[in-house]
Amino acid sequence: MEQPIYEVNTEEIGGTDVAPEILRMIPYNTGMAPLLLAEYGRNMQNLVDFCVSIPDREERTRCANAIAEIMTILFPNLKKDPNSQQKIWDHINIMSRFELDIDFPVPVIQADEANPVPDPIPYSNSRDIIFRYYGKHIQNMVRTVADMEDNEERQNLIGVIANHMKKLMLAHNKEGVSDAKVLRDLCFMSDGKIDLLPGDIYLYDYQEVQPMNMKQKQNNKKKNKQNY
Repeated sequence: MEQPIYEVNTEEIGGTDVAPEILRMIPYNTGMAPLLLAEYGRNMQNLVDFCVSIPDREERTRCANAIAEIMTILFPNLKKDPNSQQKIWDHINIMSRFELDIDFPVPVIQADEANPVPDPIPYSNSRDIIFRYYGKHIQNMVRTVADMEDNEERQNLIGVIANHMKKLMLAHNKEGVSDAKVLRDLCFMSDGKIDLLPGDIYLYDYQEVQPMNMKQKQNNKKKNKQNY
């Protein structure tokens, strides 16, 4: 493979008492093609590239087998792996850019398997959510409870859902929270099957708790020590 040629500043390497051919040609990794599997290094990549370029198929196969043996010697940990041969030949095929035409001793990985395209993740349509600040789960729970038989369990579940809706609304808009608004939203999401007035159900009054600053935390620690 042809290596790139770079000009060298002789002052940076201590003057001009250096062979001219060394000054004229110094290859740098930054000017070479990127390594496909960096753990094997530049020399191993060059061997695989050379192997691909061999025109005779039998000679090319012998060269590939020699490369596989070298890789086993350089990485003895592979011998402990029962699938070591599979990994080695997969790596050789990857380093050859899947262009190595030989009779592989094992089935090797192909380009479409090395870079698989994941299946798209199905996302629910946000347009199906009536009130985004309540979320999809609350909406589904409301519809499920609305179709239940009217009994004590249903009333308890309505109370739990309504109180949780009030907490979510408080996190969304601290100034616009009211029991009447929560119950109107509950009625709308249930298609009118859960129609309650503020006097029909008790909703808790939630207050925002301010986090303690460092001084308050230190005072609490002192009080706890004194109590002990």
